[in-house]
Amino acid sequence: MPDARHKELKTIPGVGPSMARDLVDLGIEAVAELRGQDPDRLYGDLCELRGERMDPCVKYVFRCAVYFASHDVHDPALLQWWNWMDRPAQT
Repeated sequence: MPDARHKELKTIPGVGPSMARDLVDLGIEAVAELRGQDPDRLYGDLCELRGERMDPCVKYVFRCAVYFASHDVHDPALLQWWNWMDRPAQT
């Protein structure tokens, strides 16, 4: 069931209801809580939590989300999750 936590998280490019729910399930309830996080570790934690290997696109959305939360000025290209496929995670 969506709540205020989901609404704020959905301001992150690429994060919709399902991804917001995943972040909340990982203990992330606000955009600011993503600052300095390791998106690849978040992905691994989510795979463990769900008991299955999640689609790698989830990892790219997490990379985008951490980038979004960790920077005040954004490169518009890096706000598109698919541009994180061949890029290492940044904080």
